Amino acid sequence: MARKKTEIEPIHPGTAVYPIGVAARLVNVHPRTLRIYEAEGLISPKHVGSRRMFSENDIKWIGCLRSMIHEDGISIPGLKKLLQLAPCWEIGDCPSRVHEKCSAHVDNSVPKTLHVVGDDQATREAKEADQEKRRKVAQKKKQTLSG
Repeated sequence: MARKKTEIEPIHPGTAVYPIGVAARLVNVHPRTLRIYEAEGLISPKHVGSRRMFSENDIKWIGCLRSMIHEDGISIPGLKKLLQLAPCWEIGDCPSRVHEKCSAHVDNSVPKTLHVVGDDQATREAKEADQEKRRKVAQKKKQTLSG
């Protein structure tokens, strides 16, 4: 009887594979801290039954959260408010070469471009317009620094 060959595929960074205990050890916090972050709406782990499962992107984002809280001195309520106003890379002051390649970035900000509230399509278009404006500003900064 021939054995079926199984293909091994790399795990996507968004695949939830770490239970809360392992995730907590990876970011050097108590599991209760991760539960607090979830209750505050800062993280959204996948729930499999009653278990919280974290992805590699979640782990990276928790590391960024910890940095903003402990190194930059931003409180959890302050961080929640800031994330409504700007994407994480602007708050954490990530260089464009980092945030453009980051698969764990968080952008919960409300679009600043005028749009009809409640219209999902208008909101998406406004958010895309905001992102395009940010890209243009970043390009101008690069040109100014290199020129």
